[in-house]
Amino acid sequence: MTMTKRKRREIMVMLASLGVATGGARLARAATSGSADLAGGKIVFENEKVRVIEHTGKPRLGVCGTGVHSHPPHLTVFLTDAKARVTLPGKAPIVAENRAGDVFWDPGGVHSVENIGSRGTRVFLVEMKSG
Repeated sequence: MTMTKRKRREIMVMLASLGVATGGARLARAATSGSADLAGGKIVFENEKVRVIEHTGKPRLGVCGTGVHSHPPHLTVFLTDAKARVTLPGKAPIVAENRAGDVFWDPGGVHSVENIGSRGTRVFLVEMKSG
């Protein structure tokens, strides 16, 4: 199965599990943007209800963006295992370990997340649109 077909299948399964109907929606053309909320990720799916941004991170680099950056509120879905140093403004860094398949809600905001593991990471950030 090609990477594009596999990626599409992963996204559709994830969205279906969240109860988001995709109807005839197609995957958005993968695009990167200078937009602060993309933080270097690429849009892999978008419709009127959600936007899915894929982030890949190499060891010693960012997991969901580079350096200090921000995101709007979103659901994070880990596609690989990850070990990261998470730093929030005014707080001591913490080490977070996640497994492929872990999912959590993030209220968004400013942070830095460094991959301190020995392997690359891959995550989807799922932003719900109002309306």
